[in-house]
Amino acid sequence: MSETLQFLVKHGYLVLFAWVFAEQIGLPLPSVPLLLAAGALAGAGRLKVTAVVGLPVVAAVISDVLWYELGRRRGVRVLQFLCRISLEPDSCVRRTESTFERQGAGSLVLAKFIPGLSTAAPPLAGIFGMRLDRFLLFDTLGTLLWVSVFVGLGFAFSNQLERVADRALTFGSWLLAILVGALAAYIGWKFVHRQQFLHALRIARITPEELKQKLDAGEDVVIVDLRHSLDFEAEPITIPGAHRLDAAELEEGSDVIPRDREVVLYCT
Repeated sequence: MSETLQFLVKHGYLVLFAWVFAEQIGLPLPSVPLLLAAGALAGAGRLKVTAVVGLPVVAAVISDVLWYELGRRRGVRVLQFLCRISLEPDSCVRRTESTFERQGAGSLVLAKFIPGLSTAAPPLAGIFGMRLDRFLLFDTLGTLLWVSVFVGLGFAFSNQLERVADRALTFGSWLLAILVGALAAYIGWKFVHRQQFLHALRIARITPEELKQKLDAGEDVVIVDLRHSLDFEAEPITIPGAHRLDAAELEEGSDVIPRDREVVLYCT
């Protein structure tokens, strides 16, 4: 048995718990290769399958409860913080809020399989005021499904323990290297695209001071507040006379927006 497998057999339960907890708290540590290897070891009788499934579930749920409480206590600012460190801060808040608003508790069941939503879903549940017992039910079901899928795949190939587990762990390290390169290229592309977008935006942008000058001068300007309802609840202050409108209504073409006057849009 390889040294990696020996280490996993000896410290497997602690590694599983700590690794999954760290990933779910937000660290970039892929848990899938470890779950596959642990499943294979459980299939070979070297680890207990109940512990291999149960410990990652407990670790993930504990992490999710912490995010849930942060969302409940700190509100939308927690989501704004998570999105601020994401690759698309301009649309992250609205996209995740809209996804959770549409699917509600059901989004918790599949959240672990969706990058981005996995970390954002628990604080969103707290922000939306979901009851703790309801959150725990759906979050635990989703986490159990996520862990069972990958542990089950490893378990199914337990007859080839050495090769499957080694390949799973090796794939994890190679995957990390590939992802780092792909992520660097993606970040570079997003940076260039974002700079182009901001350059175009600056051409048609108006500062708060310029808008105030127009209002003080009595100019007939239509102001539209496009903030999400959660953002408005966090800061329920708006520019006097502004029309509150959902972004979807804007895309569909609203009667609030005139075609013969200057229009100023603002959001988060």
